[in-house]
Amino acid sequence: QASQEELKAAYRRLCMLYHPDKHRDPELKSQAERLFNLVHQAYEVLSDPQTRAIYDIYGRRGLEMEGWEVVERKRTAAEIREEFERLQREREERRLQQRTNPKGTISVGIDATDLFDRYDEEYEDVPGSSFPQIEINKMHISQSIEAPLTSTDTAILSGNLSTQNGNGGGSINIALRRVTSAKGWGELEFGAGDLQGPLFGLKIFRNLTPRCFITTNCALQFSSRGVRPGLTTVLARNLDKNTMGYLQWRWGIQSAMNTSIVRDTKTSHFTVAMQLGIPHSFMMVSYQHKFQDEDQTRVKGSLKVGFFGTIVEYGAERKISRHSVLGATVSVGVPQGVSLKIKLNRASQTYFFPVHLTDQLLPSAVFYATVGPLVIYFAMHRLVIKPYLRAQRERELEKQRESTASDILQKKQEAEAAVRLMQESVRRIIEAEEARMGLIVVNAWYGKFVNDNSRKNEKVKVIDVTVPLQCLVKDSKLILTEASKAGLPGFYDPCVGEEKSLKVLYQFRGVLHQVMSADNEALRIPKQ
Repeated sequence: QASQEELKAAYRRLCMLYHPDKHRDPELKSQAERLFNLVHQAYEVLSDPQTRAIYDIYGRRGLEMEGWEVVERKRTAAEIREEFERLQREREERRLQQRTNPKGTISVGIDATDLFDRYDEEYEDVPGSSFPQIEINKMHISQSIEAPLTSTDTAILSGNLSTQNGNGGGSINIALRRVTSAKGWGELEFGAGDLQGPLFGLKIFRNLTPRCFITTNCALQFSSRGVRPGLTTVLARNLDKNTMGYLQWRWGIQSAMNTSIVRDTKTSHFTVAMQLGIPHSFMMVSYQHKFQDEDQTRVKGSLKVGFFGTIVEYGAERKISRHSVLGATVSVGVPQGVSLKIKLNRASQTYFFPVHLTDQLLPSAVFYATVGPLVIYFAMHRLVIKPYLRAQRERELEKQRESTASDILQKKQEAEAAVRLMQESVRRIIEAEEARMGLIVVNAWYGKFVNDNSRKNEKVKVIDVTVPLQCLVKDSKLILTEASKAGLPGFYDPCVGEEKSLKVLYQFRGVLHQVMSADNEALRIPKQ
């Protein structure tokens, strides 16, 4: 937002500070030359309306991007943005063939009913009958990949394999999707499997209004019993900023009508749904609370009542690493019994483990299904996950430090040189501020502070920035914008990749004050 006059004033001030002719010492003179050249390069970029527009929108990467030489001069910022987006699209099209967007699901069903439902008389003469029999009774594996053909056409290849109690089968599908306009797309699907015959399908998506869309899916399934047609239509509408309403009609296999309302906010997710159909009709209510913590913890519960019985589910999920989310849900139903469902999402892969504990409604099964996963999770989190993540974070920080070591060393040398060059200017600023009882920076530190007892083993990493901060004082005011302070003259990053703060002890009107500011937080002192 700075005007050309403000830029010129800042440029003149820094030129006076770093001008080589003002320093007679050979070492200081060479350091001043280097810093003076950096200031001059910055002014060259910001004083040119075109390069400034590029830098303001896209930073250094915009200036370094190839293709700007063909852009006409005297373009506006909006025209430059369009040109940049065109160049970006060209780069994206070159990368198009490299993207496959793989997605996969592995589900392993476990029958553990022998833990709670066993009958001793049936096992009297069976060797090893004292141990409960836990077995895998079903498995399902599915995988899909996308192959972009052009900017509007995409081929999707998917397949799945399923087995239950020794019987199973699989299928393979290929779909061709075309984005017809900004309002919609269409998809043709072809499939075949060993249990069912060929499948032909057509799916259409269309935005009817800015707040309403419709999806229609038609399918023809060929089998030994003949052709089985199917049609599914979903109409959705934004009821408000956070609420969606859905109407679904399904005809053919398992015909049904379904309506649902979904409200999703920053702290909660609420769903109410009702379905009338063959063979299942039901009503369902679910609620999920989202905690605003680092691990993105979520607690959820639902109630489902229908012709099949009643099911109550409750559970939680939590982020355990950068790309992994672990969740567990307890399902208690009549007549379904008690089940524990464990799910792990790792990037675009999902691993699902439904464990059926009992066919009856046993309090002991509900208790162990609830308490068991909690005890195991907290033990694993404390003994395995937390140490692993800490070691991983330290490795990443060490790797980042190594990769930026030469750059940081150069920045440190520049900062130290800048501080030496500022000494004379700072002396004059202090004299002027003392004369008017103005703003004097007594002490200032920048870096990582450790104030929490739980982090007392961590090392404090700060640098003294008293001189460079005093040099920024003008008319008894110090104003810092919302940007990392590591880029200020006389500053550098003392702890790459770690959380940093600025702590200032200053005197104003003869009274001492102290303020602490986060790295990217704006700062204005004296405080009102």
